[in-house]
Amino acid sequence: MSRPTPGHAITMRVAAPAGFSATSELTAAAASAGAEITALDVIESTHQNLVVDITFNTSGEEHAGRVSASVDALDGFEVRKLSDRTFLMHLGGKLSVESKVELRNRDDLSRAYTPGVARVCLAIAANPADARRLTIKRNTVAVVTDGTAVLGLGDIGPEAALPVMEGKAALFKRFADVDAWPVCLDTTDTEEIIMIVKALAPVYGGINLEDIAAPRCFEIERRLRAELDIPVFHDDQHGTAIVVLAALINALRVVCKNMHSVKIVVNGAGAAGHAIIRLLHAQGAANIVACDRSGALHRGATYADEHRQWIADNTNPARQDGNLHDVLVAADVFIGVSGPNILGAEHVATMAAGAIVLALANPDPEIHPLEAAKHAVVVATGRSDFPNQINNVLAFPGLFRGLLDAAARDITTPMLVAAAEAIAACVSADELNASYIVPSVFDPRVAPAVAEAVVASASL
Repeated sequence: MSRPTPGHAITMRVAAPAGFSATSELTAAAASAGAEITALDVIESTHQNLVVDITFNTSGEEHAGRVSASVDALDGFEVRKLSDRTFLMHLGGKLSVESKVELRNRDDLSRAYTPGVARVCLAIAANPADARRLTIKRNTVAVVTDGTAVLGLGDIGPEAALPVMEGKAALFKRFADVDAWPVCLDTTDTEEIIMIVKALAPVYGGINLEDIAAPRCFEIERRLRAELDIPVFHDDQHGTAIVVLAALINALRVVCKNMHSVKIVVNGAGAAGHAIIRLLHAQGAANIVACDRSGALHRGATYADEHRQWIADNTNPARQDGNLHDVLVAADVFIGVSGPNILGAEHVATMAAGAIVLALANPDPEIHPLEAAKHAVVVATGRSDFPNQINNVLAFPGLFRGLLDAAARDITTPMLVAAAEAIAACVSADELNASYIVPSVFDPRVAPAVAEAVVASASL
């Protein structure tokens, strides 16, 4: 799966001899080392020399080094500097605070701050519900993490998690005009996290839990939902589940199968897997088989984890035993939220005709998409460099936009289903095909459609 991506984009500054062929030699040398060239700019020019910036995608640091060496080996060329464009984007962070009101003179200041602000404070003290109307609370979400399950990187701590939380906040703003702020906590104690989030909740209209390891994430979400009067959402669970359901709704349309009758194998019984299974179960999927490292979960077995126990008690009606490869035989759908390279094309070949494979482990899926496509009709991953990217960005901005607009106090399963159906509906019958089962994350229809669906569900 190692191929050039924009996540490893490099700008290389090169001194070159002046001449008609200089830039063509430069691009040929970079391309020969596997660089995907995206831009070339002449920065300085004299009678003797050129200074050129060439921008290209690589597969990682080692690949960037090979491209640099290939250019440096050209006679008369010198690589002066390599700049990692991803790190440049993060310099100084990705967020800022901007005032919505102008402070031009003493008159403005007296209303925005003292003495006028005291009247607003007293109004809220007399009627706390007015905080939604008179403060940032009505449009603000806390993105809360302890840094224990960040992307595929694991427990890297709150400081290292901050770039991800900043990115999440930027996505909230870009796609739904929601003001979100990172809250990275230097504790992994469940009770401390609950206490801290409850203490800071008055500022926010919603809480987005992010990258908190299972099984603590289940208890943290459950308790906060019970003890707060604002919606609490664990995106790694429910955001993933919403987009998977949306993708599956449309994938089943492509292969002309029915949610109620298909056999669905889910590999991974952690936070995402549990939420996916619960949402599919609520949508009427009657034959789900879940697997973890020990094999298929089934009734009659006892599991120390209450969430695995729920899965075992409510799925696998045929009580299938065995490993993933055993239970995948004759399955219509595979959903992977586990780890890389656990399936081959030969395993997909054992599935039913018209198979659907959603291999969502990131950055490397359970099976290479091209291998899966040898036998499956519909293939999706979490990656942006293949069709059908299952990306939570399709769900959480619009979901929170709707929750905030509805002044919702809680999140219900019907809201999650409504969000999934709204995402699926953004792919019209004319657009739907095996390579297009979910809309683009940049489709401007998605977030408003999800928000509208959530508001409608909240009003029922």
